[in-house]
Amino acid sequence: MAANGPGSITEEQARAHVRDIVEGSDSSFLWGMRLLPRARRQAMYALYAYCRAVDDITDEPGDSGERQRELDRWRAEIGRLYAGHPTAPITSALRRPVAAFDLPQGEFLAIIDGMEMDLSGTMRAPSLAELEAYCRRVAGAVGRLSIRIFGAHEPEAEALALSLGEALQLTNILRDLWEDAARGRLYLPRELLDAHGIATRVPSEVLSHAALPRVCAELAARARERFRQSRALLGRCDRRRLRPSIVMMEVYERLLARLERRGWRRQAARVRVSRAEKFWIVLRYGLI
Repeated sequence: MAANGPGSITEEQARAHVRDIVEGSDSSFLWGMRLLPRARRQAMYALYAYCRAVDDITDEPGDSGERQRELDRWRAEIGRLYAGHPTAPITSALRRPVAAFDLPQGEFLAIIDGMEMDLSGTMRAPSLAELEAYCRRVAGAVGRLSIRIFGAHEPEAEALALSLGEALQLTNILRDLWEDAARGRLYLPRELLDAHGIATRVPSEVLSHAALPRVCAELAARARERFRQSRALLGRCDRRRLRPSIVMMEVYERLLARLERRGWRRQAARVRVSRAEKFWIVLRYGLI
């Protein structure tokens, strides 16, 4: 985590720093963020940069103790942010959004809690309860911060943030099975593995098991149910304020459908939603 000296970075420099992080990524979230007015878009850029920074800590190879210390430094930095004196470019960019949109400190810390689950090895065939907790921390927390930035304050919007967050995270898990296995991770819940006769917890062995497609199909069904819940909740919210959420839901439902059509055996080509299709989704669902 890069820290600033006293007065070493201006607010505009901090904003430029997080904008470079976002625009240098290939994230689907960028398409929804571009729909927002300037102040809300800048806030989402800062939030995305923060999530990217802490996620990269757990994904990078290296000593687990040092990576834990880096997460601890981010936890301390969030404390400094809420005390009014952030020292890192990303938290400097978050300072104004935290005040303007009343962003809860606990949700930033929850994201770190989720990263620690990855680092601790908890996420190798977790229980369903552990998987739910993980999704709540790494995706639901982001959703709850995001809807405040969007300006959606209905109780249904709070529930939408959690249901859609879980749907997106489960879809990511199903898309990234082999990439995660290479890091020693296996997010498929143990209850589903046991139900389909998969006793091993070694990621490579699970992914080569004949029953893997049935496990993945059940987890995909859970994701679809969360998408269904999200659509029902969206109907009771101000859709205009939640256009970025709608775009993300449309992109990820298409991604899940393609994963289901492809099947659950590893293939060379990564399943994606093309840039052209994302652009069409923005025009169709984000500008109305």
